[in-house]
Amino acid sequence: MRKIIFHYHLFKNAGTSLDSQLKKNVSENQWVTREFPGPPEANRKKVSEWLKEEPSAQVFSSHTACFPPPKMSGVRVLPIIFIRHPIDRLASIYAFERKQGTDNFGAVLARNTNFSGYIESRLAIPRDRLCRNFHTERLAMMYAPKVGSEMVRAEKALAELPFVGVVDRFDASLVRLERWLHAEGFADFQLEAVKENVSRDGEKTLAERLEDIRQEVGDTVYQKLLDANEDDLILYRQACEFL
Repeated sequence: MRKIIFHYHLFKNAGTSLDSQLKKNVSENQWVTREFPGPPEANRKKVSEWLKEEPSAQVFSSHTACFPPPKMSGVRVLPIIFIRHPIDRLASIYAFERKQGTDNFGAVLARNTNFSGYIESRLAIPRDRLCRNFHTERLAMMYAPKVGSEMVRAEKALAELPFVGVVDRFDASLVRLERWLHAEGFADFQLEAVKENVSRDGEKTLAERLEDIRQEVGDTVYQKLLDANEDDLILYRQACEFL
C-alpha cells in the first residue's frame, strides 16, 4: 500500500517549520504543495485528484485542504496537524500581517490599526473565523453535521486523529511525530526542532506572551477574545493532555 504524509498546514501554526523538516527527508519532487479554495465538497474532491496526479510524491502540504483525509484504494493517508493556543496564534498573525507587503484585507487592516483594533474589527465580521474558534471549525470538518455540534465533531476529530501537535510544545510534538512516522514505515525520517518564519519573540514562555497580549489590548478586549475562543481553548488543553 502506498503511504502518504499529508500536512494540514494551518496558518501561523508552525507549519513552515514542520514543512522544512519534512522536505529535508525526501527528494525534491516528493514534497508538493497546493491550495484548494471553494466549498468543502469540491475541495475534498480536488484534494483526492491531486493525490492521484502526484504518484511519486510522499509528502503533501496545504493550508486550505479540508478534512477528512482522502480515502482511496491502495493508499493510506497519514494526516498531520498542529494546533496552537488561539490567543497566542492571533498575536502571531497580527505581527505577520503587519509586515506583509500585500494588499489583502488582513494585511491592510493590520498596518492601519493597533492589535486591539485589529481584533475588534475581525470579531465584528460574522463569518470571519480567523479570530473565533478557528481550530474548532477546521477539526469539525472531519465529520458530517449529523454527527453532532461543531464542538462535538472537533473533539471527536482531536481524539481520533493519529497525530495532533501543539505549537508551544513543538520539540515534544516532533519527538512523537517522528516515532509515529517510523512505526508507519518512514524509518529514515529525522525531525529537528528548527523554527522558521517566527513572527514574535520566541524566548518568552506562553504565559508571558499571553500576559503581554492582555496588557496590550486591555482587559475588555482580552475577555472578548476568551469568550470568542472558548471552544478552541478547550481543544488546546485537550491536545496538550493527549501529547
